[in-house]
Amino acid sequence: MSTADFAAERLLFTPAVSDPTAVPVIFAFPNTYSVGITSLGYQIVWATLAQRHDLQTSRLFTDAHESLPTQPELVGFSVSWELDYVNILALLEQLQVPLLAAERQAAQPLVFGGGPVLTANPEPFADFFDVILLGEGETLLDQFIDAYQSVRTADRHTQLVRLAQVPGVYVPSLYAVTYVGSDGPVQAIQAIAAVPAQVQKQTYRGDVLSASKVVTEKAAWENIYMVEVVRSCPEMCRFCLASYLTLPFRTASLEGSLMPAIERGLSVTKRLGLLGASVTQHPEFDALLDYLNRPEYDDIRLSLASVRTGTVNQKLAATLVKHDTRSITIAVESGSERLRRIVNKKLQNDEIIAAAVNAKAGGLSAIKLYGMVGIPGEEATDLDETVEMMKTLKKAAPGLRLTLGCSTFVPKAHTPFQWFGVSPEAEKRLKLLQKQLRSRGIDFRPESYSWSVVQALILGAIAAYLNCCCGCVTMASR
Repeated sequence: MSTADFAAERLLFTPAVSDPTAVPVIFAFPNTYSVGITSLGYQIVWATLAQRHDLQTSRLFTDAHESLPTQPELVGFSVSWELDYVNILALLEQLQVPLLAAERQAAQPLVFGGGPVLTANPEPFADFFDVILLGEGETLLDQFIDAYQSVRTADRHTQLVRLAQVPGVYVPSLYAVTYVGSDGPVQAIQAIAAVPAQVQKQTYRGDVLSASKVVTEKAAWENIYMVEVVRSCPEMCRFCLASYLTLPFRTASLEGSLMPAIERGLSVTKRLGLLGASVTQHPEFDALLDYLNRPEYDDIRLSLASVRTGTVNQKLAATLVKHDTRSITIAVESGSERLRRIVNKKLQNDEIIAAAVNAKAGGLSAIKLYGMVGIPGEEATDLDETVEMMKTLKKAAPGLRLTLGCSTFVPKAHTPFQWFGVSPEAEKRLKLLQKQLRSRGIDFRPESYSWSVVQALILGAIAAYLNCCCGCVTMASR
């Protein structure tokens, strides 16, 4: 494993000098360094840990690591993608930590994890983690570390019971689940120690959102500085985990958060990325564009996450072109207005056409659309309408390069569509769209149907996950 990648980092925070008695911690991302260091969530948690004097934090990736302690007390994982699941097990084996939490002894580290995958549904992973952090780290992480420090020298059971008192901390071994029959629904869930009966997911409600803590040429997005503009999404599409898992919709303060963050980042790089599930729905987004269009920022390269279709106007397109970006990405899900109503995608075909026309008029050369097959209620005619929509876009904005990226619907916990399965027709429908669109000169990029099935199995088929009507999260069986 190489340590050369770390030498290219430019930090935007000052790591603490660890105390002599600091807790040795390994904080891992179960993928390569270039992928992991591009994850804003991983960066934020790592910086939070690294700025504590009472911790000695080392990073671990599948292809690189810092100097690792021989006897870590805590091993943490940030999990952003379901298909990184197997890498968690491989890294535990590499560290010579027993895979199953039940087999770990007193002298072995507590293994904790967090991130959107574990918050959405911890149960498929529960046997491998001593502790799972549910929710957003701004309010959760420091409380978790403080609680561990208070029982650092206690026996393992005492440590786990104490950690389970922290809001948002789930200790799987302290809960028992019974079922109706061998393959039936959950019958009862009981705490088997003096711990809360329910674990409440933690939600940060401030208006100062995240920004990069490190910039490096080794990241998947080279030398990019990322700023979180919004969190969650107000559109509430019925399949979308990004909306429901992180509610409520929050926006970063323009003057109190975004402007200062951008100034910090652009002191070390000329590439800026604005992140969020629906960036252009920030109430002051137009003012943000005006801010970025000031002369002192003429030489920056600007990238946006997926944007709301109806917000793609000529000013946005021209701003992107001015800042060296030639394409924009929008999610349309389908060319069928009927199907979009089913998923609560509040979008008309006229808006999609207008977005393409505005993109071209503003100087953009390409537009990428995200679509999906296998949506509950989908019929063969819906695919025909998707093909017709792409043909209409090509005619309405000639010369604009069109790409349709298409995935298979995978049910996600917490969403209204969580109980639907993966459509067995989805693979055929991906191939049909590919045949119809590529023959018309439209770039079609399908995601793997087989990997979508694997993702669905990891997410839901291994376990049940119940949601209390008050918003509490109740863990079901492993």
